[in-house]
Parts: sequence; structure tokens; C-alpha cells
Amino acid sequence: MKQFYFFLLASSMLAGLAACTDDTVAPEDNWVYAPTPYQLQVPAHFPILEIPEDNPTTEEGVWLGRMLYYDPITHADSAKSCATCHVQEHSFTSDPTVIPHINLGWSKNFLWNGKLQNGLEDAMLFEVSEFFKTDLSRLEQHPDYPRYFYEAFGERTITYELAAKALAQFERTMISANSKYDRVLYGDQTEFFTDAELNGWEIFFTEKGDCFHCHGGILFTDNDFHNNALDTEPDDGLMAITGNPLDKGRFKTPTLRNIALTGPYMHDGRYETLEEVIDFYSEGLKRSDTVDPLMKSVHLGGKHLTEQEKSDLLAFLLTLTDSTYITNKNLASPF
Repeated sequence: MKQFYFFLLASSMLAGLAACTDDTVAPEDNWVYAPTPYQLQVPAHFPILEIPEDNPTTEEGVWLGRMLYYDPITHADSAKSCATCHVQEHSFTSDPTVIPHINLGWSKNFLWNGKLQNGLEDAMLFEVSEFFKTDLSRLEQHPDYPRYFYEAFGERTITYELAAKALAQFERTMISANSKYDRVLYGDQTEFFTDAELNGWEIFFTEKGDCFHCHGGILFTDNDFHNNALDTEPDDGLMAITGNPLDKGRFKTPTLRNIALTGPYMHDGRYETLEEVIDFYSEGLKRSDTVDPLMKSVHLGGKHLTEQEKSDLLAFLLTLTDSTYITNKNLASPF
């Protein structure tokens, strides 16, 4: 009988020891760092997309970036997320102060006044560390984010730099290239411009409208800064960053892709409609000391388009709308 009790006691002790051993296995011991390369779908008619060697695009990194983009946990007070201001149905913008997130992988300058320059990683580092003031400890204490960071970067310590890299990876997937313009010029030749759209195309890409000087190329932005003759006493613009008086009134050229979805227009949202914008370039240009030389008709007050030409130009601008971009489930909230 004593031997039987001793057997029961020993068995109980071994079971308890085994249970203790299981409890001491940290969840992170089961994490795996084996990132899968993400197959970015860069259109053949777009420029080469340069990706930093220290931040290759992976499935895990894109997923983490998408989570962070939509999760208010990134904000110090959980008051908002990136997506609060960058709303997908409006081509990832919401008001005039918010430049749309579209084809950002090709951008080197960010914000209207160029406060952020270089690449996406640098811009996103500012967002999480200075603008949102992300509390990294909240991410570290979250039940899922530590694992997501490890799977994406193989690091057990969450940093601003890694959060910025993840956001940059996700934003490089935010590619819009399926507008009517793309399909007509680079598609299977089954779609064509209407007469009005074709006339508008000619106005846009010739001296008749002068639009192409700043909004030329497949991205419809030169990624530069211009004083486009908005005011005789322009706002500071780039001068606020450089301190150079010659930069007064110079603001970043926004892309015209999905322009119909991103009003109101100009850096201060003064124009509610595209018709108003066209009227401005036609009759509303104003001289100032730093007006861009590309605004060649400023001495005439504008290009003085006819009503028909204005209508045709608008018809062309509407061909730049990519409805698939604003309904792409891979860019929508993962929650």
C-alpha cells in the first residue's frame, strides 16, 4: 500500500512539474521569422519603383503596415488613425490640408509645404514619432503586435523606425493605375476617348492649357513646388521650411489622378469644384514676385478658355478617376 501511495505522489509531482514547465514557455518562442516577398503590381507604363534595400516589401510587413494605418492605437490618445484623415472613398484624403495617399512610392516630397522630404520611410517616421507621438509601450503590450513586428522584421523590440518601415511598405502598395486614361492609352484598345475627352486631352497637353508643365507624365505630378499665381500676396508655402524668400507661395504639385474625388482644391481648399479650378486657370491668375515662370499667361490673367474648352478639359480630367482604387479590398481596413 505504501508503494502505491508513493507512486501516486510521484506521479502528481511529475505532472505538476510538467505543468510548470509548459507555463514557462513564452509565446514568442513559437514565433517564426520567415517573411514572404510581396509581389508588388507595378504597371508597365509606370516608372521603376525604387525600394530601399533595408526595407524590402514583404507580406508580413505590408500586413503590419495596413494594421497600423487603420488602428488608432498609433495615436497618443487613440483619437485617430492615418485612415481617419486619409479616407479610401476619397482617394485617401478628406480635407484640403490632407494630400491624397496615391502612388506615394514615387514621391520624394510630402505635405503641401515640403516639410517632409526624402522617402516614405522618413515621412512615416515623422508621422509616428512626432505627429502621432505613438506610445510604443502600448504596441508592446498588445496581444498581437509584438508577434506581427517579429514576423515582419525579426525584431523583438518595437521601435519607431520599424513602425515607419511597415507603414511605408503598405503605402507602396497604394498604386492607382486603372483609370479610363490608363485603359485607353495602355490597355487592350477596347476603350476610346469621346470627342470631348480627346479635345480636353489636347488642351491639357499643349500650350493651350499649359497643364502638362506641372502635371505631366504618367503620375500627373512633377513632385516639385510651384507658385501657381493664386494670390498677389501668397502664403509662405515652401519658404516656411527653407527660409528662402524665393520660395514664398510655392506649394507641392498634387497628382491629378482621382482629382474628381479629392476636392476641395488648392492648399487652402478655396475652390469647391473642378469647374472653379478651371475658371481660375482660365481667368483668375494673379501676379506676385515669386510666381512660377511656367505660369506664362499670368500677365494676361489666365489662358482665357472658351466655355466649350473648359467643358472638354473637365471631361478629360474625369478620365483620371480610378474607381477600382477606392474599392480595393487590399487597401481597406483589416478590422
